[in-house]
Amino acid sequence: MPDDPQAQPTADVARAELAAEGVAPDPGRNSPFVPLRQPIFRAVWFASLASNFGGLIQMVGASWMMTAIADSPDMVALVQASTTLPVMLFSLAAGAISDNYDRRRIMLTAQGFMLLVSILLAAFAWFELMTPWLLLGFTFLIGCGTALNNPAWQSSVGDMVPRRDVPAAVTLNSVAFNIARSVGPAIGGAIVAAAGAVAAFVLNAFSYVALITVLARWRPPKVERVLPRETLLIAMGAGVRYVAMSPNIRSVILRSFAFGFGGIVALALLPLIARDLVKGGPIVFGVLLGAFGAGAVVGAFLSARLRRVLTTEALVRATFAAYAASAALLGVSTTMWLTMPALAVAGACWVMTLSTFNATVQLSAPRWVVGRALAIYQMAAFGGMAAGSWVWGQAVVHFGAEQALIISAFALLAGAALGFRYQLPPLEALNLDPLSRWREPKVAVGIEPRSGPVIVTIEWLIREEDVVEFLKAMAERRRIRRRDGARHWTLLRDLTDPELWVERYDTPTWVEYVRQAQRITQADAEIADRVRALHKGPNPPVVHRMIERETATLPRGLPPQQSRQDGPGHPA
Repeated sequence: MPDDPQAQPTADVARAELAAEGVAPDPGRNSPFVPLRQPIFRAVWFASLASNFGGLIQMVGASWMMTAIADSPDMVALVQASTTLPVMLFSLAAGAISDNYDRRRIMLTAQGFMLLVSILLAAFAWFELMTPWLLLGFTFLIGCGTALNNPAWQSSVGDMVPRRDVPAAVTLNSVAFNIARSVGPAIGGAIVAAAGAVAAFVLNAFSYVALITVLARWRPPKVERVLPRETLLIAMGAGVRYVAMSPNIRSVILRSFAFGFGGIVALALLPLIARDLVKGGPIVFGVLLGAFGAGAVVGAFLSARLRRVLTTEALVRATFAAYAASAALLGVSTTMWLTMPALAVAGACWVMTLSTFNATVQLSAPRWVVGRALAIYQMAAFGGMAAGSWVWGQAVVHFGAEQALIISAFALLAGAALGFRYQLPPLEALNLDPLSRWREPKVAVGIEPRSGPVIVTIEWLIREEDVVEFLKAMAERRRIRRRDGARHWTLLRDLTDPELWVERYDTPTWVEYVRQAQRITQADAEIADRVRALHKGPNPPVVHRMIERETATLPRGLPPQQSRQDGPGHPA
């Protein structure tokens, strides 16, 4: 938050700017297909659709190959875990990279890496060199490519469509994946049955070509960087700090882990459901996975209508409960005609829940940190999926597939109950664009970007009758300051002048101070207005910006003007 209260526009101005973004009413704006009006989003969407087909066909081949080469049923469940585990492990680093580097190049790198791994997977399968652990290794590497690609791809949605269309774009991305899921697995099952898993792996390798071609031709506008890039560890820490200090995102993180843990059961155990409960082969497995995908497509189109009649929290609780009922039904069903509708309902709940989580995170984080926020969300969701895949695999070993599915239903109901304590915020588009009113102050002391630590104090004059309101506003101001990078925030009251309050915080370097001050958003303006309105007198609060200095004994014979000392490790 800028130090100079006069540099901040009012909340009314921020809201007016947000309203201005919507411009004139558009009758087609409520259409779920409106993001496809953007040529680049349309091209990437169709290319991603082709890539999704290949990925799901490859997953059918890998899952069914595992049933043939592995002796233990928990190895089948680990195919899902090996794909999702890298997302949990590496997404935060990938999110930090996506926020600091060219997202298009990151996606090209990830897609090229997955293409190479897919070619090697097909080659090892063709020469009959595949073992269960080697197969898991290849799927783990593909998951690593996904972990690198996803934060850049999902945060690029805001670069391809207007912010107001982000929820629809997120839903359309889910539609693309689930259109592929509704048809691709059945095709994959037929391919595996007719030509073996190798053919599925080869087809997946070709599926990356279209997306690589589209990304190579895309030329997004370049954003000039005023400040140097954050180092990887500092950027990762900033992302964790932002999420930790954002209650809305924290609620999404917890709920997404719970849903991933319980919800993955249908996908992780689906090969066993097809083989042992329904008594089918690879084609049946593909058809069942297609039923899950078809339900997901229907759910994607229903989600916009349901959001108009239900709150975000009510929608998510309902999907948790419906998925739990579907899991229990899968555990007792032995016929395709009962299993397929249960999977369709589960698919609909899957896409409605995860797309709601994704859109909530995107609309709760500004552009400078959206990649890291999405990465942490994905770490939670995929971490839950990875843990759930292992747990439900172990449950099959000890209790059987039927009991594992029923136990997972209770886990999903517990996830729904979390909503009584950790409610999701309304799905609304806050204006998280930078406030862009703060200007770097002129200083009389020579400093460099790495000079520091920098200590900032702001003096407020507050009437006694306004102290309670002031403290409430400053509690929120403290959260915003710390969220954006300030350290050691404190609020002090003068013992001789009760109306004098001093806000104090510091940053490690001057460049981090500038970075923190520039991170305030339009949506934060309301808190600044509340504090500024409580300040007594016509003059603005007094702001002091100081750099910490160490004292030292002057070397003998050295003039004082040549012995200026800076903070440790931060020469001016």
